[in-house]
Amino acid sequence: MTVGGTTYRLDPPFIVLATQNPIEMEGTYPLPEAQLDRFFFKLTLGYPTAEELALIVDRTTGGALLPLSRILDAEEVLRIRDLVREVPIAAHVKEFAIRLAMATRPGTLYATELVRKFVRYGASPRGPQSLVLAAKARALFEGRMNASFEDVTYGARQALRHRVLLNFEGEAEGISSEQIVDDVLQRVEPGAG
Repeated sequence: MTVGGTTYRLDPPFIVLATQNPIEMEGTYPLPEAQLDRFFFKLTLGYPTAEELALIVDRTTGGALLPLSRILDAEEVLRIRDLVREVPIAAHVKEFAIRLAMATRPGTLYATELVRKFVRYGASPRGPQSLVLAAKARALFEGRMNASFEDVTYGARQALRHRVLLNFEGEAEGISSEQIVDDVLQRVEPGAG
């Protein structure tokens, strides 16, 4: 990491988590598209339910703070990361992930009508990389040692929503990147090449 021209070495695993508040943007600047593309996933969270708010209030306004305990150390995180990368993915499943990403680009054979009409830029090569790694991780979470079509589609919204940039017409029509990704998921068949 470099700050003010000085480089600081950070031990692995080093990750960046960022939040984006849609209300208060003063003093912040939107990231350029190339920087957004570096994030593995973009998760969206709605408002908490009444029960969740009650837990938040209880945990943050009571007398004693809940103690934190370590779940994984750096070595375990790196071991799990390496294990995820070793999960096999069949060629036709990998090709599906590639076709999904390519379908978000207006100039490709796989582009849907919505993509051709409303998208300026689609997923870069980081898109299918994220789809495949997320599919491999989900397979492990599900107790399987191979990634499936369902694993690829499971993480597609999170992996692609921030990689689909709308054109002027898409923004003017109020189209969302989620709508584009959902359209791609509906129209790109898992088995077809």
